[in-house]
Amino acid sequence: MFKAILLSQTEDKKTRAELLDLDESRLPDRDVTVDVEYSTLNYKDALALTGRGAVVRAWPLVPGIDLAGTVSASRSAHWKAGDQVVVTGWGLGESHWGGLAQKARLDAGWLLKIPAPFDTRSAMAIATAGFTAALSVMALQRHGLKPGDGEVLVTGAAGGVGSIAVALLGSLGYRVVASTGRPQEAGYLERLGAQRIVERADLSQAGKPLQKELWAGVVDTVGSHTLANACAQTRFHGAVAACGLAQGGDFPTTVMPFILRGVTLYGINSVLEPDDRRRDAWALMARHLDTKLLDSMVSEIGLSEAIAYAPRLLAGQVRGRTVVDVRR
Repeated sequence: MFKAILLSQTEDKKTRAELLDLDESRLPDRDVTVDVEYSTLNYKDALALTGRGAVVRAWPLVPGIDLAGTVSASRSAHWKAGDQVVVTGWGLGESHWGGLAQKARLDAGWLLKIPAPFDTRSAMAIATAGFTAALSVMALQRHGLKPGDGEVLVTGAAGGVGSIAVALLGSLGYRVVASTGRPQEAGYLERLGAQRIVERADLSQAGKPLQKELWAGVVDTVGSHTLANACAQTRFHGAVAACGLAQGGDFPTTVMPFILRGVTLYGINSVLEPDDRRRDAWALMARHLDTKLLDSMVSEIGLSEAIAYAPRLLAGQVRGRTVVDVRR
């Protein structure tokens, strides 16, 4: 038996989230069994747990788009008992049973060896949020953005993706400007590497289609008017990496920034990235994310607390990353 959060649908199509004891026979028939040690709560997980948003595509389902733990059994030649692994994306917590459980059974191709200096806990301090942040930074680097080229804006900076984007860009030497609706987090963001803070309200309202050129690059976790304004304020031949929709999935803008300033908009999707890109992103974080700084972003809860905690995350009341110790 193992403990897991199980999502099911009621007759009136509402989501029921329960912490249950499950028999291992309930696990999917896949090649690698992992004793999960840590998972995490992302925005998508909170949507699944609360039944808000069409995240879950198969019922019943164990949520959790991330997990880290130790292989306990394997039918794959690529993995053996004792290997410490991290899994992010691949439809976990959406179409496949995910990480908010003490055991998981997974396709061998979904696993990645945890790179030094990270362990299972710090891997979940990173998880999909950090992976997404790293992919966003890599997109700006491929575009040619270099430290010294100008200010780089990070929106939703006090959230999970934003926090790691600020820390990663700061460590790489970029001049980071953090946008947040929580001015009390200014000190936290400056410790992560932000050079200055701007108010969320400066970006979150409808604005002109073309505005004063401010940003050499942008990592946007918010979408909607914030993304539109960020594009309108990006400098000639600058780049914007869009990776979230905390404000909304709409994009109320015009073609002006793209055809008059040559701004490039990169879409970031971390779910189905190939292994080589995953390894590159984790290697970038291993080189440039300080583990002590990473730990300062983390709040830890137990599996038994996750269901009640999810609404706080959706309400924007959670700073940085939330790691879930599934053993308690």
